Amino acid sequence: MADSKDSRLASEQQAGGANRKTSSEAQPAASEGGGDQGQSNARGIDFLLDVPLQVSVEVGRAKMMVKDFLQMKEGGVIELDKMADEPLDLYVNSRLIARGEAVVVNEKFGLRLIDVVSTSERLEKLR
Repeated sequence: MADSKDSRLASEQQAGGANRKTSSEAQPAASEGGGDQGQSNARGIDFLLDVPLQVSVEVGRAKMMVKDFLQMKEGGVIELDKMADEPLDLYVNSRLIARGEAVVVNEKFGLRLIDVVSTSERLEKLR
């Protein structure tokens, strides 16, 4: 096996290394503007564009006892913890991302974002 390795190295050396690049030639220098790097980052994130996300809007919350819930009838009302004029919470994959107000678009409910949660605030909630 060592003979085949040695013969391969010898044949590469005989080729004169014309097709090989040194490490400095293979990678563009940082001072070349990095235009190619921005394109590779964009290409690198493309695979995430088709990942589905669970998006939900929370109007409010309530705590109830099971017996009270089972006694509910049609027309019953559950009082939520939010006031009518408070913004609704937008969650993506169970993480609070933004707050907004309800709107109607083509006879469907929508959410107009009025406040996007900052990155630092999202990180604090992870702790």
